[in-house]
Amino acid sequence: MNPQLLRHLWTLVDRSQSSQVLALDDNGLVHWLLEQFMVQRPINQTETDQLSQYIRTKLPLIRDLVQGP
Repeated sequence: MNPQLLRHLWTLVDRSQSSQVLALDDNGLVHWLLEQFMVQRPINQTETDQLSQYIRTKLPLIRDLVQGP
């Protein structure tokens, strides 16, 4: 996966409201993040699939980051 996609994803996570992220189940969170991502930066189907898979592997980290200290 290209580094710009990863950077954009983590910036999106960083700017997300914790209440929105924490209110979603795993599938909902993956879907919501992909939607938010594609609004800002359209990607092709291969990149969408790769990003979806990557998000799924990072869900615990994403939830931890938005909860903060």
